[in-house]
Amino acid sequence: MPGYDDDLRLAHVLADAVERVTLERFRAEDLHVESKPDLTLVSDADRTAEEVVRGQLKRTRPRDAVIGEELPPTGSSPRQWVVDPIDGTHNFVRGVPVWATLIALVDDGVPVLGLVAAPALGRRWWATLGSGAWAGRSLTSAKRLHVSGVSRLEDASISLSSTTSWADVGRLDAVLALSRACWRERAFGDFWSYMLLAEGAVDIAAEPELALYDMAALVPIVTEAGGRFTSVEGVDGPFGGNAVATNGLLHDEVLARLASDGRPSSVPRDEDR
Repeated sequence: MPGYDDDLRLAHVLADAVERVTLERFRAEDLHVESKPDLTLVSDADRTAEEVVRGQLKRTRPRDAVIGEELPPTGSSPRQWVVDPIDGTHNFVRGVPVWATLIALVDDGVPVLGLVAAPALGRRWWATLGSGAWAGRSLTSAKRLHVSGVSRLEDASISLSSTTSWADVGRLDAVLALSRACWRERAFGDFWSYMLLAEGAVDIAAEPELALYDMAALVPIVTEAGGRFTSVEGVDGPFGGNAVATNGLLHDEVLARLASDGRPSSVPRDEDR
């Protein structure tokens, strides 16, 4: 298995550079915000932050490809850096501190490195393939992450995106039924749901419509913490256009319920098998 220690150190350097841009613009009175063609928001901080990442990657990893949210992809290498400069732009522009920079490395189609930096929360999470998932302020000050051991839906905490987004894809009834079957439902939103899952504070997280740059950095962190990350259809990884992440123990039942018409699944729970 190839090592990615140098790439991880670089990802932290990139996050440091982006942090200087995003924190300066967070809650700035002259922040410029506009709508993109898909009606999502973008700020001047989003574009500047991605330009900073691309500039450093061009100098340090000139052969690697780069895929980002705000600018066209570059390069054709099997090593692809996938960047979301500000995940949670709506929070960012409204002054809510739940936003983060997502940096991932996909090597030959496999997400091998993920870093999530949330400077307004004072937290970072990261993982590389085979090296575990960690959280802290730096590489030298970190705690290893583990998902929960919850094995029953009635004991599980679930974090979902807005109900309107699930209605838009025709899965509202199933999602509401799944939520009712769980002990607790919240919508922590964006990257944070998945980081709480990796920490063991949340047991299920799901969103119906996502892009590669929304998910690529999350996958290594969730899976290296012992969880599972798939599409709603059950395909592992960040390439399905949506996400279901769990502690692994609940995954099959969650997928079965999301595939249903909202009625309880006939799939037996783990303790019944």
